[in-house]
Amino acid sequence: MIKFYGYKKCGTCRKAEKALESYGTPYTFIDITEKPPGAAALKKMAAQAGIETKKLFNTSGVQYRELNIKEKLSAMSGQQIFDLLAGNGRLIKRPIVTDGANTTVGYKEEDFKKTWG
Repeated sequence: MIKFYGYKKCGTCRKAEKALESYGTPYTFIDITEKPPGAAALKKMAAQAGIETKKLFNTSGVQYRELNIKEKLSAMSGQQIFDLLAGNGRLIKRPIVTDGANTTVGYKEEDFKKTWG
């Protein structure tokens, strides 16, 4: 079963959901702000998506700016970053879509279609 970690008020998440629906791909929606993935799950998803740890951050989010994450990142270990993200779903780039073997972070139409279409 595909898990869709998103936020209903997020325009990008809504686009990604419409794409999955147009492909006929069933999924379970999980509100990332209420139930963010744990640190170990985030680490696995980042590896599956082939992205750097810092690419998991929602850099355009209010909390990212308010908490001054950009300045703090260089001094943080990978585990500290995963723990921070797991504790605050608003800091995580969305949507994250995973089936346990494949993961996409964010929404790029062609990558999304290739993985989930």
